Amino acid sequence: MNVDQAEIGKFEALASRWWDPESEFRPLHQINPLRANYIDERCPVAGKKVLDVGCGGGILAEAFAHRGATVKGIDMGEAPLSVAKLHALDTGLQNVEYQQILVEELAAQEAGQFDLVCCMEMLEHVPDPASVVEACSKLVKPGGQVFFSTLNRNPKSYLFAIIGAEYVLKLLPRGTHDYQKFIRPSELQSWTRQAGLIRGDSTGLSYNPLTRTYKLGSDQSVNYIVQTRKPNT
Repeated sequence: MNVDQAEIGKFEALASRWWDPESEFRPLHQINPLRANYIDERCPVAGKKVLDVGCGGGILAEAFAHRGATVKGIDMGEAPLSVAKLHALDTGLQNVEYQQILVEELAAQEAGQFDLVCCMEMLEHVPDPASVVEACSKLVKPGGQVFFSTLNRNPKSYLFAIIGAEYVLKLLPRGTHDYQKFIRPSELQSWTRQAGLIRGDSTGLSYNPLTRTYKLGSDQSVNYIVQTRKPNT
């Protein structure tokens, strides 16, 4: 199974605070509009069938559902999924569903069923990220799009994403990330190419500690988002 139980445990322990914008998940709440808009601008989600891989408590999945997509969120954490389901009930959303299942298993069951597949901040938490990329490619329809976001692996990302975010600014709990699991853009590009995906646009995501805000831009040295497309044939 392509699962790291220690990684699952980190998010299980914090699940009850997933929708608190002032909790440990504050960074997710802050970046969610940026990444949702970025994806929606390049692949309008209204009327689309969307899959959110590694959905956690459902922050991105709900954003797409509110924009008119039919959304399925999958995760291997039972507690975050319970939170996601309860929050969807509280908000009255009927066009989003959640399932505890490996992406590789779902790919065997529902290959080619989704117009858009997103895998945000998840690749750096699994033992075999290339397997996740391949499964995402199988799940998207020909001509559909797949978006990935992850953390670059270099001295700057170690300084900013671990020392800065976890120890100095305390934006995230200590131990949230393992630097050795960070992924260089060249590595991700190799996996997407092997999975038959065509590389599209990409952007960086950076944090300003003075204004305490995030923004998209050309700097991909720490966080980055990649757009890919599955060929029509």
